[in-house]
Amino acid sequence: MRLLALLLLLLSVALYYLPALIGPSGGMASFATGSLPRVASLKSPEPDTAGREHFSSPVPIVNSCVRLGWLETAERARNLLDGQPLAGETAITVEEVNRELPPLHWILIPPQPEDVALRQFRAIQRQGIDSYLVTEGENRNAISLGLFESRQSAISVLEEKKRQNLNAVLVNFPRNQISYALSFEAEPELANELVQAVKADYGSNFDFVEIRPCEGVATPEKNP
Repeated sequence: MRLLALLLLLLSVALYYLPALIGPSGGMASFATGSLPRVASLKSPEPDTAGREHFSSPVPIVNSCVRLGWLETAERARNLLDGQPLAGETAITVEEVNRELPPLHWILIPPQPEDVALRQFRAIQRQGIDSYLVTEGENRNAISLGLFESRQSAISVLEEKKRQNLNAVLVNFPRNQISYALSFEAEPELANELVQAVKADYGSNFDFVEIRPCEGVATPEKNP
């Protein structure tokens, strides 16, 4: 009886596991060991860029806009350019500018009737006082006793004239001056070289030297 019970138990176990051991086609299923690959490992490998050169688009060079002044005459400006070998590498223009300068300080004997002004002028001349008769403009028939840039100097001379019993006053003398400037545009290195060359040839200091990036202007970098 015990043997029969053992055989029945083994048969039951065999019948329970038999479907799992038989594959869909009737053969025995194979057992694989190991784990399934991760999804990330199924992606195409990225190309190896180690050791390769990376090329980026060239950085544009911003030109420098340059202005130097002032020069006394247009001829002086042109002669300065004629002596510059680098001047042929860029277009340099000569600007003419009508500049308003600070007024001078003018010592005057105010305008008088023409005959009175002429008599007084002659009398002042006989005293050896430096003067001249104004013959045109709003101060016509006034007597000029000097023009001064320094207000302090003008006041000092005015006090001296008053001590000489001259009815002098101090007024402003407006003035403008035609001046010239050099203006050009170039790449920064050429601009600096040309500025230094022009300054060396000029032989005196410019009133101003402006070097600034040109607004909204760029040129592609040159390939060697």
